[in-house]
Amino acid sequence: MAIEINKEVSQGTVEQRMVYESGNEMAAYAAHQINYHVMGYFPISPSTEVAQFLDLMKANGQHDIKLIPADGEHGSAGICYGASAAGGRVFNATSSNGYLYMLEQMPVQSGTRFPMVMNLVCRSVSGPLDIHGDHSDLYYALNTGWPILMCRDPQAVYDMNIMAIKLAEDPEVRLPVLVASDGYFTSHQKRRVQTFAHRADVHAFVGEHSPEGFKHVLDRNNPITVGPYMNEPDYINNCFQQSQAMYRAGKVFDRIREEYAVLTGRDYPILDLYRMEDAEVAVFLMNSASEIIKDVVDQLRARGIKAGSIAPNMIRPFPAQEIAEALRGVKAVTIGDRADSYGAHGGNMTNEIKAALFTQGVKDTLVISRIFGLGGKDFYAEDGHHLFELAIEAAASGKVDVPFDYWGHTPGDPDKAPKRVLEPLAYEDLKTGLITVDRDEATGKLKVKVPPIRQLTKKPKRLAPGHGACPGCGIFSGLELFFKGIEGDIVALYQTGCAMVVTTGFPYSSHKATYIHNLFQNGAATLSGVVEMFWERKRRGELDQYGLKDDFTFVMITGDGGMDIGMGPAIGSALRNHKMIILEYDNEGYMNTGAQLSYSTPLGHRTSTSNVGKHQGGKLFHHKDTAQIMAATNIPYVFTGSESLPQDLLRKAAKAQYYAQNVGLVYGKILITCPLNWLSEEKIGQTLIDEAVNSCFFPLYDVEEGVTTITYNPEEKGKRIPLGDWLKNMGKTKHMTRPEYAPALKSFEDEVERRWQRLKAKHENEYL
Repeated sequence: MAIEINKEVSQGTVEQRMVYESGNEMAAYAAHQINYHVMGYFPISPSTEVAQFLDLMKANGQHDIKLIPADGEHGSAGICYGASAAGGRVFNATSSNGYLYMLEQMPVQSGTRFPMVMNLVCRSVSGPLDIHGDHSDLYYALNTGWPILMCRDPQAVYDMNIMAIKLAEDPEVRLPVLVASDGYFTSHQKRRVQTFAHRADVHAFVGEHSPEGFKHVLDRNNPITVGPYMNEPDYINNCFQQSQAMYRAGKVFDRIREEYAVLTGRDYPILDLYRMEDAEVAVFLMNSASEIIKDVVDQLRARGIKAGSIAPNMIRPFPAQEIAEALRGVKAVTIGDRADSYGAHGGNMTNEIKAALFTQGVKDTLVISRIFGLGGKDFYAEDGHHLFELAIEAAASGKVDVPFDYWGHTPGDPDKAPKRVLEPLAYEDLKTGLITVDRDEATGKLKVKVPPIRQLTKKPKRLAPGHGACPGCGIFSGLELFFKGIEGDIVALYQTGCAMVVTTGFPYSSHKATYIHNLFQNGAATLSGVVEMFWERKRRGELDQYGLKDDFTFVMITGDGGMDIGMGPAIGSALRNHKMIILEYDNEGYMNTGAQLSYSTPLGHRTSTSNVGKHQGGKLFHHKDTAQIMAATNIPYVFTGSESLPQDLLRKAAKAQYYAQNVGLVYGKILITCPLNWLSEEKIGQTLIDEAVNSCFFPLYDVEEGVTTITYNPEEKGKRIPLGDWLKNMGKTKHMTRPEYAPALKSFEDEVERRWQRLKAKHENEYL
């Protein structure tokens, strides 16, 4: 993270510096100045950069934060909760469905009163999948018991993060605090930001960390029980105390922001009121849109219209009294919600403001509710004028014609309804008869016959050309090779990842067969439900009308770390032994979110969250052996494959189909290239896969009903190469061949050799 600095500063009593950075960079910059003890994290756009910037600074020795990559957002929330219970300062960042995945942990932490700071970089919640900014994730946070600070620009992101930890740790509060900013609008757009020039001044403001006087789990002389089971009246009393702390948080924040204003010259009152002193019409907006509306206010004022705007800097506790007072005397206000509360006749802010007006006795202000800006839809001055026109019309007429509606949506056009471009694949083309699988009754082994691959070239591809993958991406050549070994119809589920994102962009799709999407963490469970419904409806005779000639083959495609966050449901599906295939394309990272480390990233490899610098040499721990983990669940068939041996992969695909249709669950893993994030030349993709196999990093084998067979042994073929011959050809690993990284290379070589020797032992003994 490179911070551009100059000496321009605003008024204040502390020395400051000017930088030009984004909201995500400023969240990370504030965290590094605070120097938290622990950050448990999991990447999700658009918050991912926060951890990336911190890791880069860590590699350069700029902070001491222990960065812990979790297996998913739920795990990251658990890491943070545990670290907070252990008495340290804790930090996190997340977005969208990632926040929802950790949601059940949020009331646990606030209910047990352990402070921390988490940045919510707001993004639309699936489905359908949209990665851009709105407040649909933020509104889920309203009932979790966390104070919520709002950030309209990168300057506010920095300032609120500095104030948030002081608020969280205040003895009158002792609650975890959420800092919310708008995804991509604020998180990625660069602005001029003033920062504390010296870390010592940050520490002087927030206070040195001192857990004395507060309970934590590392005090051996005072053992405590955290989160006990509670009956009434203890539970309601606990909730009452938490409620009181939340309301105190508003008053404490007021005190903190006044202290901060003296130091920096920047003030963040509970409400940001713009020209509201005599306003007759107003618009209420939050975060980034609230800055744009100020220009509209000025334009209306120039026309003689008494307009004003309101934006909260804090929405938990909700500033009900302050909002009611600001709107007392205002004839009409339009409230813009960047998320709907479906069925409630308005978004969350609309209904809370209506309640505030009612309880504070403000009866004459007319309220108009509009949902806007969903899925990252831009908010322009023209949109602001429309919101004001609604208020102006209501003020003039004394009534609101349409109290609730959306703004910015477009009516459907029947002439533009999606039309089928590709006809369903012909069964006769998919069932070639060239691939046969039979079980030998004498040995119980499968006998597989596959033709030379050239004879399968006429078999239609399951995916149409025209997808948006990066040049040289190995996903689709690998998948299509595997699918060449599958006869007949398939139903495919793709977890979120590169393969999903680049093949579906409404109203288009590259999928010729039925396609389902679900999130990383639940794909296997979802396809399990599809599989069991298929067999039940078939048993009841409900599918006869569809002319199904053979049973479907059900395939889940996962990758980009999907077997980290999705490992639990995958193991659950394996233990239930559903008739389906889980196929993982292994590109060694979370490539769809920007090349962060996954548990399949090998030791020493450079990623955007395992940077290489003077204090860090890439990923710090070994990669997960997913195939062996899945084999340990005793499913009927497990295999690894690659394009380097196409006939081997075809045979394994045919076996996989047999087992998935007749016995139970199959897991397969294929290694594929990612030139963009492996930092390698596109033209050497096949070479890199060959070298990964021949170095024994990615051995080819299968585990058939518990018996391991190595299907390609580079030692017997005289083709084994040193691991370094593979590593030197990728930008992400070539540093490992330098002398200073010799210990890491040796550790990596030893682990690869240990796994290879263990695999050979299993090959030689069917009981291992």
